[in-house]
Amino acid sequence: MNLDAIKQKLDTLQKSSNNNGSNKTDYPQLKKFKPSVGKQTVRVVPFKYNKDYPFTEMKFYYNIDKFRMLASPLNWDEKDPIAEFAKQLRGTNDKENWRLAKKLDPKMRIFVPVVVRGEEEQGVKLWQFGKNTYLEFLSLADDDDIGDYTDIHQGRDITVDTVGPDVTGTAYNKSSVRVKTKQTPLGEPDQIQKWLEDQANPTEVFKRHSFEDMKSNLQTFLAPEEEAGSTTNEGSSSDLPFDKGGSQNNYAVKAPQKESKVDKFDELFS
Repeated sequence: MNLDAIKQKLDTLQKSSNNNGSNKTDYPQLKKFKPSVGKQTVRVVPFKYNKDYPFTEMKFYYNIDKFRMLASPLNWDEKDPIAEFAKQLRGTNDKENWRLAKKLDPKMRIFVPVVVRGEEEQGVKLWQFGKNTYLEFLSLADDDDIGDYTDIHQGRDITVDTVGPDVTGTAYNKSSVRVKTKQTPLGEPDQIQKWLEDQANPTEVFKRHSFEDMKSNLQTFLAPEEEAGSTTNEGSSSDLPFDKGGSQNNYAVKAPQKESKVDKFDELFS
């Protein structure tokens, strides 16, 4: 693990605002670790696809499609119409536009390969978490007394302590991590070789949506009544949370008269 990269990332995150997503795990079937209430022990495994950095950052939308979370095209360095639309909203001086832009921001989730102690026969799993747990992991690596806890020979196991909704006061569990003081090998030599090779790459697991697909999802989110076949003008425009009377600077999506909302979106993203 590249500790210099860890220090740089830690500094960047500590200066940024908190951008946790929810703990929804509505993603494709794969071997995943979801901490249960209580204490569990895991070992972070060196990442097959990036030997220097075991963490994979990805961005998701949780509120655009109510049935699933959507992976942002930004994860693959592609244009994201939702992010572009939010940027346009922030280019105005309207508070409502800014509020909507904030709602449209994708949430960062982090994935790391781990082996769960006591379940080693199940192989490497992906653990997904938000910024707070990420900061804890980076802070551990930044501690000179701990160092590279992913080292296959002299690394350290991690204790995961999870509390439930009765403690958090929310609908979600909350996990914290702390490092074991004893240095231990990752496993037996034959196990280690298998674990280093048999891993999933998060960026290859999630569906990659096209620009048009994402734009369609955004349109439905902003104007669901059009998808339901509504053609009346009364009420439809004012239902949009960022409509301020049709000013060009407010990017208001007016109820269709001569042009549909799809046409309006085409203008915005041309």
